[in-house]
Amino acid sequence: MPGEALIHARGLRKTYPGGVEALRGVSLDARGGEVVALVGPNGAGKTTTLRIIVGLLRPDEGEVRVAGFDPFREPVEARRRLGYLPEDAGVYRRMTGWDFLLFTARLYAGSEAEALEMARRGAEISGLGDALRRPMGGYSKGMKRRILLARTLMTEPEAVVLDEPTSGLDVEHAVEVRRVVREYARSRGAAVLVSSHNMFEVEYVADRVYLISSGAVVEEGSPGELLERHGARNLEEVYMKVVGRRGEA
Repeated sequence: MPGEALIHARGLRKTYPGGVEALRGVSLDARGGEVVALVGPNGAGKTTTLRIIVGLLRPDEGEVRVAGFDPFREPVEARRRLGYLPEDAGVYRRMTGWDFLLFTARLYAGSEAEALEMARRGAEISGLGDALRRPMGGYSKGMKRRILLARTLMTEPEAVVLDEPTSGLDVEHAVEVRRVVREYARSRGAAVLVSSHNMFEVEYVADRVYLISSGAVVEEGSPGELLERHGARNLEEVYMKVVGRRGEA
């Protein structure tokens, strides 16, 4: 059974300048050992929700806890327990993969020995082998995404937030990223919150799913529960019944 809620959000509201209401009371939880997916169309509020949870954007109303800590009032403690991979994250093109992992590890580690151990853990997670010796400017998009995921997970965060982690990847790299995410949540007892447009991916990787539309959560449950509740054969059908119908309203 999943453990305590390591990612917790309640009643998140956010209005951008010009009166654009991005979030209208979003609430969600991700417990230790589970992968939770946040799914919705472009402009639904997914990225705004994630940025609030990781402490990059302050909500107008609502509360957030990461492993029990408020990312705005206790940012150091919250970020120490958090791993975040934004959709548009990039790499240093002239650095080798190994140098990138070690450079990042040194920002977190208390000693050089700890940094080396952390970077070796990242190298193993990446699965890139000898390619780590090459400059990352020559990496494919899938290779870059895998090393960025390794950088995110090698610090062993209790809470992980991934914004479209497999966007634009080929099948082989996408499958490997999903495998790493599921294995990490299970083996570490970590809470992983993933946003995705890929409903096949969500059905495969997620223990629970939140459907968000126009800044509000409109449905929640395990993939099996959602299929049964809506008499659907797959999550794409659930998505179209719940979110698609609202889009037509």
